[in-house]
Amino acid sequence: MHYELYYWTGIQSRGEFIRLALEDAGAAYTDMARVHGDAVMQPFLDGRMDGLQPFAPPFVRTGRQVVAQVSAILDLLAPELGLVPDAASRRQQALQLQATIADLVAEVHDTHHPIAASQYYEDQMREAKARAATMRAERLPRFLGYFENVLKHNGGRHPLREHSYVDLSLFQLMSGLDYMFPRRMQALWPSLPLLRALQERVERRPTIAAYLASGRRLAFNTNGIFRHYPELDGED
Repeated sequence: MHYELYYWTGIQSRGEFIRLALEDAGAAYTDMARVHGDAVMQPFLDGRMDGLQPFAPPFVRTGRQVVAQVSAILDLLAPELGLVPDAASRRQQALQLQATIADLVAEVHDTHHPIAASQYYEDQMREAKARAATMRAERLPRFLGYFENVLKHNGGRHPLREHSYVDLSLFQLMSGLDYMFPRRMQALWPSLPLLRALQERVERRPTIAAYLASGRRLAFNTNGIFRHYPELDGED
């Protein structure tokens, strides 16, 4: 099976959750916008292509099927890629965890764009600093504490007791938060040993290590979802 991944060039953001699954499984895929430019996505976004019209990237085309939304894409691909347990109940658990990750990712975006995504960060800095203070103090401990407990109650190594796409998504989430909030994450990590160990194990997986060392893995930057602004990390 060959997959087509559609996502904006120049950033990791939500597309990276899909990319990590494809890379981990050694799947054959084409990162379409990187090959053909961002304009390749427009016919899909305009509803001029077969399949359900996506609201926004990322979306994946496999055969004649087009699927959007990170959680839905991973739920579709994971059985084919061997990245979810076979039992329907475990697949549902994986989807629930991925949707919770997506909730936090949305809050991360709204930290630096609390007023409007269409406005520049510089136009909403005061509001962003207030939102970031709540994120650092309340939301990060709550979300990450939840995932730490999930690991604890499932044997300590994997959220689903075996390797799955949720491991990869937690790796990406934590890597992004390390970049965005280095001071706050350093303070939180002693209370999250299982998450830190999971992050390190995923980073050492042969296919992931090769991907991270390649040019296909873009660096985090201040155009994506995870953005490092020192003033949002509690620095003046």
